[in-house]
Amino acid sequence: MQTLGETLRIWRDRLSPVDVGLPAAGGRRALGLRREELAYLASLSVDYVVRLEQGRATTPSPQVVAALARALQLGTCERDHLYRLAGLAPPSPGLISDYVSPGVQRLLTRLGEIPLGVFRADWTLIRWSPLWAALIGDPAEFPDDHNLVRGRFGLSRELARWPVVSEYGPDVLDAALVSDLRAAAATYPDDPEVAALIADARAGSPRFAELWATGVVGVHIADRKRIEHPVVGPITLDCDVLTVPCADLRIVTYTAPAGSEDAGKLDFLRVVPAALP
Repeated sequence: MQTLGETLRIWRDRLSPVDVGLPAAGGRRALGLRREELAYLASLSVDYVVRLEQGRATTPSPQVVAALARALQLGTCERDHLYRLAGLAPPSPGLISDYVSPGVQRLLTRLGEIPLGVFRADWTLIRWSPLWAALIGDPAEFPDDHNLVRGRFGLSRELARWPVVSEYGPDVLDAALVSDLRAAAATYPDDPEVAALIADARAGSPRFAELWATGVVGVHIADRKRIEHPVVGPITLDCDVLTVPCADLRIVTYTAPAGSEDAGKLDFLRVVPAALP
């Protein structure tokens, strides 16, 4: 039976940079992804990927395995096999999943020219485009907490740094996030991460506790967001939330009308050298 490291190498070799939205640099000796590219896509250190492939790291966490499965665009059976090779039980249907199907990943790759973030049902960010990182800040720089609810309600200093302001004010988004989290708790009653998130938010945020107690229901609407960017200055963009029902994902996109000043600022951020391997 192949080891975890051998399997990671095989699956890395079958993907090209184009498959995952990375530039196909010249002078490549192999068609597959480089270790540096896999590490970037999974928000891991290159050294850790090397140790996994060489068998010197044999007990990755469920979060690491989920990130590798997304980066490698694994199907459900392959994802479950990766969990077992890591000595972990595959995700239970009763828990919120980090899984993004290969078809959705290909769609996201083709949409990668716009700022785009993918969130799971509890509003944990699990994937983002390079332009999302250039516009809002690279989530890889604060890997310990990618949950928008924590950031929005002051439970995460890292996510609270995101300089995004709605033209409708805070109430609409706050109500929608609380409503979504209530729906996630009902859909995944056995998920300990959802229960812990709700408990932390109720204890740590009077605003969240108030909205939770009133049973507020909100929906995500088309919005305009103002972002104070350190390089291009203020930029105002249309924000839309797309849903993937079967996977229970939310895809957040930012766009600007063609030819507008804000579109020009996005174009500038596209050509600024990105922090890629």
